[in-house]
Amino acid sequence: MTVKAEQDLYLDPSIRDWVLIPITLIMVLVGVLRHYVTLLLNSPPKKQPAAAVREQRALGRAALLRATAPLSPLPPTQYRSFSTSFAAALSSGEYLKPSIKKEGDDAAPANPFDNGQMDTMMEGMKKQGVMMVPNMVIMQYINVFFSGFVLMRLPFPLTAGFKSLLSRDIPMPDLDVKWVSALSWYFLNLFGLNGVFKLILGSNNSAVDTRDLTAMSSLSGAGAGMMGGPGQPDMSKLFKSEVENLALAEGMYKWVGDGIENRILKSFNKL
Repeated sequence: MTVKAEQDLYLDPSIRDWVLIPITLIMVLVGVLRHYVTLLLNSPPKKQPAAAVREQRALGRAALLRATAPLSPLPPTQYRSFSTSFAAALSSGEYLKPSIKKEGDDAAPANPFDNGQMDTMMEGMKKQGVMMVPNMVIMQYINVFFSGFVLMRLPFPLTAGFKSLLSRDIPMPDLDVKWVSALSWYFLNLFGLNGVFKLILGSNNSAVDTRDLTAMSSLSGAGAGMMGGPGQPDMSKLFKSEVENLALAEGMYKWVGDGIENRILKSFNKL
């Protein structure tokens, strides 16, 4: 059996100074620039009508009452009173905002591409552009000027399955998998600088590409059974679902003050 000798290449230090380090710095600077450009492109929140705010607050109060049911600070009489009144109001549509319909348009479907929806689509497209354009420019730049460059050698062994990731632009099938090419180094920085961006810009930054991929997730039409249009929830269906959840929460209700006397006496070793 023949043992393959370990490959030993000698790299010019200029490759480290003029290729390896600049690519890393460019990727960091582009991520920081993407973060601040995204902040500039974000539209300020629009003022919602009072009826829409009332609708959302009612749903939020019902959800809060349901979430605190397993250990509720409300006494049993007060909790059941709140739960019953919320269920009745949600079932009757008391908190639903009035729908504006013109005469003769009762059977006409709602237009999903209203002004608010178009603004959401445009904002998602702008974020996608901020993500894609710099990446395309940098990848083309590296592919043209540094194609086939071997930049570094990893100090730990890897299996052959990593060769397509680390040496994708080097046509040498016998090259050791530990050698990293310029294009592969770009992709490693693209998906591996998330921790650096969190240290520099904080956890809620816009420099990470995976966060921008969800910019238009609300436009996909998922969950259409609960939606009145793309990105618009059907509040009447949500209210009906919340009524059922409140009924289930009553079975899990437990007052936090139940047996408080015995617990206090037990804490002082009086029982």
